[in-house]
Amino acid sequence: MTMMNIKDPATQTATPRALEGVKVVEMGQLIAGPFCGKTLGEFGADVIKIEAPGAGDPLRNWRLIKEGTSVWWQVQSRNKRSVALDLRQKEAQDVARKLIAEADVLVENFRPGTLEGWGMSPEELHTINPGLVILRISGYGQTGPYRDLPGFGVIGEAMGGLRHLTAEPGRVPVRVGVSIGDTLAALHGVVGVMMALYHRKVNGGPGQVIDVALHEAVFNIMESLLPEYSAFGAVREAAGSALPGIAPSNAYPCLDGWVLVAGNGDSIFKRLMTAIDRQDLADAPDLADNAGRVVRVAEIDGAIGDWTRVRTVQAVMEELGNARVPAGKVYTAKDIAEDPHYHAREMILTQRTRDGFEVKVPGVVPKLSLTPGTVRSSAPHVGDDTDAVLAEVGLSAEQIAQLRAKGIIQ
Repeated sequence: MTMMNIKDPATQTATPRALEGVKVVEMGQLIAGPFCGKTLGEFGADVIKIEAPGAGDPLRNWRLIKEGTSVWWQVQSRNKRSVALDLRQKEAQDVARKLIAEADVLVENFRPGTLEGWGMSPEELHTINPGLVILRISGYGQTGPYRDLPGFGVIGEAMGGLRHLTAEPGRVPVRVGVSIGDTLAALHGVVGVMMALYHRKVNGGPGQVIDVALHEAVFNIMESLLPEYSAFGAVREAAGSALPGIAPSNAYPCLDGWVLVAGNGDSIFKRLMTAIDRQDLADAPDLADNAGRVVRVAEIDGAIGDWTRVRTVQAVMEELGNARVPAGKVYTAKDIAEDPHYHAREMILTQRTRDGFEVKVPGVVPKLSLTPGTVRSSAPHVGDDTDAVLAEVGLSAEQIAQLRAKGIIQ
C-alpha cells in the first residue's frame, strides 16, 4: 500500500497499525517530547497533544513560516489531536488528570518538578491509573546534582561528548546542524515506552516511569569514547571529516564538490586501491588490515585525494560504484527531494495541510512489512480537537463551554 500522497486521510483507515488502541497524552513542547509523540502516532497510537491556548507549542513559530505556521510543525505534529488547555490553572489540571486517567502513555519534557507542582507526580498519577507509562525527558534527568538546571539539546550534545568531536582539529566545535540531542533523547524515549508497554502486557507488570536525560542519550551513542579513555587514557579529539582509528574513511575533494568514501573494510580497501590505480597500496602486506592502514592513513588519504580531485563527484561515484566501494556525495535538501531512491522508498510524501497547501515531508521510519507507519491526519491548529477529546472523557457540552468562558481551554 502506498504512502506517497497524503491528501485524504480517510483513505488510510484500512492500513493495519502496530500501536492501534494505544492512547498517548503528550504534554511536552518543541522537539524531544513531541518527536516521541510523532513517532508513536505514525504507528497508530492516538496522540492527544496538550498545548497552551493562543500561540500553542512554540514550534509552530520556529524557522520558516507559511500561512502563519512553521512548515516544521507539519511534520512534528501530524497524526496528533490538539487540546488547548492552560495547565497553569487548577481546573485545567483536573481536566488533564481525566485525560491521563484513560491513557496508556504520558509524554512530558518539562523541567523536573513541573508535574509535581501541578499535583501530577508519578505517584499521584499511578493512583488514578496504575498501568500508566510515564516518559520524562529532561536535560539532566530526574535525579542527580544537575537535575534542576535548564537543559536544551545543544547542552546535552556538549555534555554527552559529541560537540567536542564535531570540528576540524584546533577549530571551534560546531553543531551537527539539526537538534540531534533532542531527537536522540526522543528515540530513546520511544524505545523505553515500547519496553514498558511490553512489560505491562506480556509480564503483567504495572506502569512505570522512563527517565531520559538529553546528555545520556547522546553519551549512549559515543561508541568507544569512554573505554578508550579508561583503558589507555586516550582523549578522543576532533578530526574533521575523518573517522579516527578507522581507515580510510573521509571526505575527498573533487572538481565540483566533495565525495565521501568508506574504504575501511579489508577487501573493500583492496578494490578501492585497484580502482584508483594504486596496486602498490592494494598489495602492501602492512595495509591488509585496519591497524596497519591507520598507521599510514595520511598517505592513503593523499592517494585517494589525488585521484578524486581531477574528477567530478558523479564520475567518482560511478567508478567506485562499479568497483563496489561505498561512496556518496553530500546531499542538499534539493538532492534529497529529487532523488529517485528516496521516492522509491516512499520517503518523500506530499502532505496537504489544514490551511490548504501541499508540502513535501519525510516519510515514516522504520519500514514495517505488515503494520507500516502512516500519515493519517495533518498537523492540527491549536485546539482543533479540544471539544471532541473532552467529550470522550465525559465532559458535557455545558462543562466545556464553561471552561472556555474562563479561558481554561480553547
